[in-house]
Amino acid sequence: MKIAIASDHAGFDLKEKIKEFLIEHEVFDYGTTNLDSMDYPDTGFEAAKAVSNGDCKRGILICGSGLGMSIVANKVPGIRAALCQTKQFAQLSRLHNNSNILVLSGRFISEYLAKEIIDVWFNTEFESGRHQKRLDIISNYEKEK
Repeated sequence: MKIAIASDHAGFDLKEKIKEFLIEHEVFDYGTTNLDSMDYPDTGFEAAKAVSNGDCKRGILICGSGLGMSIVANKVPGIRAALCQTKQFAQLSRLHNNSNILVLSGRFISEYLAKEIIDVWFNTEFESGRHQKRLDIISNYEKEK
């Protein structure tokens, strides 16, 4: 699967570890490339656009808290980014919301937990049904703007 990944300086170390974990996927790294302070929208928008336009099937974004990257990604049409701090949130984000971008906190979760969250997120399918109706409402709203 083609995966877009991006971080800011606070998520850089976790991003690099996650890339090693995603060896069976084709990973496209949209930056950052080091620990120098930078603006998370610069990398977050690029990765989210890659998912939105179909270049990548899913994405993973990491910043200090995860909040900034969540806001950035969800500004891009067609993106359903979910900040997940637990495996249960990751599962629900896929089951009910068909999330296509996973957002993680570089400062508040361990590498081990991040890998567990990613595993659950990759291996949970969207339930559709009543949940699809809700996603359609969101998609229609995006089209109106």
